[in-house]
Amino acid sequence: MVVSNRCNVPRGGSAPGGLAVALTAALRECGGLWFGWNGKVAEDGGRKPTMARVDEVDYATLPLARDAYEGYYKGYANRVLWPLCHYRVESIQYRHWFEDRYWRTNELFARKLLPLLGTDDRIWVHDYHLIPLGSALREAEVRQPLGFFLHIPFPSPDVLRALPQWHRLLWDLCAYDLVGFQTRDDAQNFLEALRRLTRAKVGRDGSVSWDGRRCRAAAFPISIDVEEVCRMVQGGRDIRTVRDLERSLQGRALIVGVDRLDYSKGLPERFQSYAHLLANYPQVHGRVVFLQVAQPSRADVPEYAQLKTRLEAIVGHINGEFAEFDWAPIRYINKTYARATIMNFLAMARVGLVTPLRDGMNLVAKEFIAAQTSEDPGVLILSEFAGAARELDSALLVNPHDQESVADALGRAMDMPLEERRERWQHGLDRIRGNDVFHWSRSFLEALERCRSS
Repeated sequence: MVVSNRCNVPRGGSAPGGLAVALTAALRECGGLWFGWNGKVAEDGGRKPTMARVDEVDYATLPLARDAYEGYYKGYANRVLWPLCHYRVESIQYRHWFEDRYWRTNELFARKLLPLLGTDDRIWVHDYHLIPLGSALREAEVRQPLGFFLHIPFPSPDVLRALPQWHRLLWDLCAYDLVGFQTRDDAQNFLEALRRLTRAKVGRDGSVSWDGRRCRAAAFPISIDVEEVCRMVQGGRDIRTVRDLERSLQGRALIVGVDRLDYSKGLPERFQSYAHLLANYPQVHGRVVFLQVAQPSRADVPEYAQLKTRLEAIVGHINGEFAEFDWAPIRYINKTYARATIMNFLAMARVGLVTPLRDGMNLVAKEFIAAQTSEDPGVLILSEFAGAARELDSALLVNPHDQESVADALGRAMDMPLEERRERWQHGLDRIRGNDVFHWSRSFLEALERCRSS
């Protein structure tokens, strides 16, 4: 039983990319059901879930009531927990009614899920929207194995304390048998918060005992389906958009960034780093194009509209200062492309620029490596604050706040010899193949079984 905030029923018999690939694979292997919000807002948010079946996987989806959408989703999840977990304490906009709708909506999810549960089911809950769901299920006498995976960073204890009711959040996480994080640092932040701020007993193995609740915390770095990315690249050369991009470059080297439009991705800093490259490496003028795809995200949240306006101004300034009549150094696109198109953009790039200020994992970094070929692989420049940096240490690791150093890394990547590029790429590819998306889902579920049996 997979439970996530959003649950999109696949169309045409195939799931979209990313997380859906991993969870669909686990559900097909074991048999099961995926439960969550269908993305719609309705006056009657308490209706029965709508059932569907695609490729031997069952889906149960329901809409959110307007007040739940405003308070639980837009409010507490996106304007409180998201900035908190990305260390943007100054951006937190806490309201009591946000918090109230957050817990009430989780209780509603629990009530709607209960009739669908079987006695032998394993329940796997995903991400920060649904932290209290475990407690709600336990209070309803659910005794099946309960696992939780957090896809975003977990803050340090001092940052966590900026949240009113932080104590309740820790307590709710301990309702799960297994709590999974992207990195060891995230797991240690959780355990250290329990040690310092609560009466919980924390073992060296990540075990937790607190007033009758027992759980275990561990890192399970999420990954990608490498073979799927390779198939997309091999089959995507005839995509018109891909052909048009290649033709428009006129032989120039391509730097690519692909992100959701979000302040955690460090896009203003990234653009300024590129401006430093143009200012200090005049030899790249006319030889390189930076393509930044910023896929729209949370357009109805004011902070994201402000970010969009700021980025457009920075791009205009850079192009105004450095462009020539036949060359624009930066192309900024605020739209969504099909995943196969994005994979081919990555495959075409000489440099993948992935520089978030804070990120749980960042699968684009892994997709960039999987999309490259051994004949002429590109170079990954990766923020040390992305979870992926723990595995992809063969990338050029940078601090996104140090714009001059990021510019130097871009210059180094542009001039890197083929032999070094191949060595770095092969090291990263071996890491990704050894821990692919299927290994991630299997290892979590096996650990959940061990937690219950012990």
